[in-house]
Amino acid sequence: MASASTPTAVARPAGRYAVYVAAVPLRAPQGPAQALMSWGYSLSVWDLQHFMVLLRPDPARTPTQLQLQEQESWLVFDFQPRNPEDALAAFSVLSRSKIPGVVRRRRLRRIPDRKSWLVGLSDADAADAAERFSEQWPTDLVVGNHDCRDYTNGLVEVLTGQKRVLDSLRLAGRQ
Repeated sequence: MASASTPTAVARPAGRYAVYVAAVPLRAPQGPAQALMSWGYSLSVWDLQHFMVLLRPDPARTPTQLQLQEQESWLVFDFQPRNPEDALAAFSVLSRSKIPGVVRRRRLRRIPDRKSWLVGLSDADAADAAERFSEQWPTDLVVGNHDCRDYTNGLVEVLTGQKRVLDSLRLAGRQ
């Protein structure tokens, strides 16, 4: 289930959504761990990246002024450790033990310049479907077993019907 500390509602425009997947550097405690994560991201080491799902309202529809403002931002959904920069989180990653996770929902004005891919279109209720999926997502995180990759794959499948989207992107060489 989603964490109580996670915001529960995000304003959503009506209409179709473009569904994107993006990769960003994993967050880690400052020092060597953080340097390793940045290095892994820079070299496109697939397992050292954090994945998230982005929804963009379809820009093809005739928008109102409010909808224009909403189109300038992206709905972002992701799953990560509650305290990703905590040393305990880093240890849990290495030991593959459970740590508290959190599903995050927010708006961004920009998406990553690199490492973001359009993976499909979703129906008008995509934001609501993403909210429902996120509310049901178990928040015990185990890296490699139940983490941002599983969350991203699951949410993209709900929104577009595409299974194992990260495997498809990886095989296509989109790192």
